[in-house]
Amino acid sequence: MKYTENEIKALVDKVIETVKGGNAHEGDVPVGVSNRHIHLTREHVEILFGKGYQLTKIKDLSQPGQYACKEQLTIIGPSMRSIEGVRVLGPERKRSQVEISRTDSFVLKVKPPVRESGDLDGSAPITVVGPKGIVTLSEGCIIANRHIHMSEEEGKAYGVTDGEYCDVELYGERRSLFYDVQIRVHKDFRLEMHIDTDDANAAGVGNGTKVRLIKR
Repeated sequence: MKYTENEIKALVDKVIETVKGGNAHEGDVPVGVSNRHIHLTREHVEILFGKGYQLTKIKDLSQPGQYACKEQLTIIGPSMRSIEGVRVLGPERKRSQVEISRTDSFVLKVKPPVRESGDLDGSAPITVVGPKGIVTLSEGCIIANRHIHMSEEEGKAYGVTDGEYCDVELYGERRSLFYDVQIRVHKDFRLEMHIDTDDANAAGVGNGTKVRLIKR
């Protein structure tokens, strides 16, 4: 059987695409991997760093208005085990919050629930140590749920609404399917799926990896 020049080119292109990792399967939602971090109130900033202290922004994050700060703190679990060098993220919030991974929870001997950011009632206790003081939170330590940020226009394009749940397929070193990924829609959000380091390592993906949203 003879092939035309165009048919041969199409076959070659298909083979190259497959060798490169099956880009046809790749989605269009970029991944952002979140390491452990801390959000602080104005009151707690002043306790930890001193009266009138202002957090120092070092770089903007993917979501508009969010940024990483120069400041790092130590967190201590109920058993007095600690993790140092935990990054503070800005801007300041109404409630202080510590987000860690399940692996971190084993180190700290703490049992945080998997929650949406800001849902802190009944969450785990944690102590935060700064250069000027100590803050002990009776609740405030969570493992952030898997979620996808998107703008209102992007929500309409995907046919999803704020608070809805979807599934997500990842084509990394270990092809994975994540269930119960929360959709978070806001006019100021930018399209990106957030997962923690445990999930990223398990699936073999990193920042910028594209994943596929599966609507229920």
